Amino acid sequence: MSFRYPLLLAVALFVTAAVVTAYVLLQRRRTAALSAAGLARAATRGPLRRHLPYALFLAALPLLLIALARPQATLEVPRAAGTVMLVIDVSNSMAADDLEPTRLAAAQQAAKSFVEAQPDSVDIGLVVFGPQALTTQLPTENHADAIAAIDRLKTGGGTSLGQGILASLTAIVGRPVSLPEEGAPPPDLGYWPSATIVMFSDGEDTGGPDAEFAAELAATAGVRIETVGIGTTGGATIEVDGFQVATALHEDLLTAIAASTGGSYHQARDTESLNDVTRAIDLRITTEDEEVELTAVLAGAALLILMIGALLMLRWSGRIL
Repeated sequence: MSFRYPLLLAVALFVTAAVVTAYVLLQRRRTAALSAAGLARAATRGPLRRHLPYALFLAALPLLLIALARPQATLEVPRAAGTVMLVIDVSNSMAADDLEPTRLAAAQQAAKSFVEAQPDSVDIGLVVFGPQALTTQLPTENHADAIAAIDRLKTGGGTSLGQGILASLTAIVGRPVSLPEEGAPPPDLGYWPSATIVMFSDGEDTGGPDAEFAAELAATAGVRIETVGIGTTGGATIEVDGFQVATALHEDLLTAIAASTGGSYHQARDTESLNDVTRAIDLRITTEDEEVELTAVLAGAALLILMIGALLMLRWSGRIL
């Protein structure tokens, strides 16, 4: 416990000691001044009735004075918390217009709607990926920062779903994560059941680490991956470096990635399906240190004690003091 005005503690101690001393001296003088008949009447009241109300007043006094010192305590406050890493494909194929106005714009809108639906207890981060992956927003409870990061996305380059998953795991566990060498055991990432990866992509994978292997690594760490398909199976044609390139939604790979972690595949246009992702996030109960001021608690306790003392005086002697 700490105090905002610690010098008032010395004042509280001095005043309390002075008042207790004054009360004891007053009682001695009253006893000496009473006649034999008065002593007999006081004896019939008993020490409890004579001293308890005043003892309550004296107990309330230091509480009130300590409250003036503004006591504070550091308490562990429970908090339901979870982490969601949004992983958004920004490869060239996301410029296709089979979703209006483009796949990337549709992904941005779906991602922002998802963020807006989350409670403050969910920390949200953002990873963007093309041939490489980049964490543009570490997990934060400030959802406005996550939305601003989503709004800044631009398309370009190829696609590596595996890089997106590994970058997300890196942000979740707080250290670099990569696939193990062939035949080597998977790295120990700890267990993160309160973390979820939500991947927005058309499912085209043009190279990089094996996406399904990366998903299995996430599964061993307790991280669930939910995938959101962006585009149509009929596809569209885009121009890349002067060439016309056909591109289409690959649902099979996105479904396999999600299923290997216990997650599900969703359609970008299916709002209810995305809401299911929100409900499926496994929040954990954690504690965080919080400074709590105890002034009101002490003052309330002192007032309660004073009220009890006053009621006892009224009941036993018909007056206060």
